[in-house]
Amino acid sequence: MKPKVNPETCIGCGTCESLCPNVFKVEDDGKAHVLDANYDEYKECIDQSIEACATQAITKE
Repeated sequence: MKPKVNPETCIGCGTCESLCPNVFKVEDDGKAHVLDANYDEYKECIDQSIEACATQAITKE
């Protein structure tokens, strides 16, 4: 499953990027974005990022 960041609720705190830098990156717009990656390989850190997100902006499709 691919993670998705809701840009309307993301505050760009960077927690997801620090937990899972191969999948998430806070870009110049101040929001986290999902990078192209083998999501199955990073399932554990994606799940950690979903749980740690301060605004629950990350979901899985």
